[in-house]
Amino acid sequence: MKAVSLFSNCGAGDVGYAAAGFKFAVIAEIIKRRLVIASINHPDAASVHGDLRKTWPVAVDAFIETHGLESPALLTGCPPCQDMSSAQSRRGLEADPDAGSRDGRNLLVLPLAHAANELKPTFVVVENVPAFLRRKVRDPSTHAPISAAKLLCRRLKDHYDVYPILVNLSEFGVPQNRNRAFLTFVRKGTAALDILKRSGKTPFPAPTHGGPGLPEEVTIDQALRELGLSSLDSRSEMSARSRNEPMHQVPRMKDRYYAMVASIPPGSGASAWETDQCSKCGHVDVPPEIATCPRCKEPLLRPICREPDGAWRLVQGFRNSSYRRMAPDQPAATITTASGHLSSDRTPHPWENRVLSPAECAFLQTFPSDFKWGDAIDRWGHTPVRKMIGEAVPPRFTELHGRILAALHQGRDLPPTIDYNDQHCVAARTKLDA
Repeated sequence: MKAVSLFSNCGAGDVGYAAAGFKFAVIAEIIKRRLVIASINHPDAASVHGDLRKTWPVAVDAFIETHGLESPALLTGCPPCQDMSSAQSRRGLEADPDAGSRDGRNLLVLPLAHAANELKPTFVVVENVPAFLRRKVRDPSTHAPISAAKLLCRRLKDHYDVYPILVNLSEFGVPQNRNRAFLTFVRKGTAALDILKRSGKTPFPAPTHGGPGLPEEVTIDQALRELGLSSLDSRSEMSARSRNEPMHQVPRMKDRYYAMVASIPPGSGASAWETDQCSKCGHVDVPPEIATCPRCKEPLLRPICREPDGAWRLVQGFRNSSYRRMAPDQPAATITTASGHLSSDRTPHPWENRVLSPAECAFLQTFPSDFKWGDAIDRWGHTPVRKMIGEAVPPRFTELHGRILAALHQGRDLPPTIDYNDQHCVAARTKLDA
């Protein structure tokens, strides 16, 4: 079953579809280093480098060159979502179509639509953050306000029926809370669509974890113990990296930040905002809004900054999530591109004094053990690698999804599948139609 990938990132999500039987003939990505890693993991695919607003015809021609008029079974695409992320300060403008259209990334659904209408795949799969379903832009043709997702649906409606879904991927054995929207378009006139219509099903896998009669969601404690990597410590360069595993390394922390993380009790899921520790006086009783020690007047081991007049104050930030250890008895927080930053959402390790390493982040993203990184960590450093990992679609989910699509394409009995009127689908349709 031939497939084409647009906005391929490092190719990790497509590895899951490949495990389900799809073979990628074309991969396309604007960032060269990401395309390098994707090519290592999809060595038989033609690589298209560049901005897909300009290069989508090159991707189409690359498929036609080797497969003629044959249509691919699958077209996947995960256009950039940074402007719609819950971590973005611009998120409050998501109902403003002019603000949405100023960021061209919000219109990157259009190359997907162009490629789909040219190649005519049986399935088109698009993944993004939940705000994708409601992020308003201006329709380039009519200038009317419309969500980016709805714009894509409109461009494909003549030839495809769309099945949207909102899911937390922890429900599928991914050991993190990762809320995502998926759109699966199924081509009209195909046996696959007939099967879905008759059965009242959707082209999405049924949850495997967290529901009645199912195993509990996988916690970060379970995941990290299964991975079994060596302990690290951010106090020094030597203790912050593994001798045997290049991907298992973390940034060295400055002394104050190290002390701040070390003051958070291991395994507590607590944050530095709650600590009552002074580096000189030890434990002190202070209200949560206080920045300095009442005894020595030095700053507490809390997130603080200094005013122009020299006074200390608490940092203005996300106090519920920043500088907070991951709770070991729960799935990890969402693995993002900022996994190396203490100030991001629940990035400190549950019991060690550090953030998670790229190897651990990749494991929590369910990258398979045989995923190939080449010399990426040595060549580019951990930051670009963390960004690739954070923007990936977890392969555990894409493999489950791919099995459904493969069964539909080949006319086989469906694995456990979500019903059309399931709450995951109803919620997504409601947001998409709003």
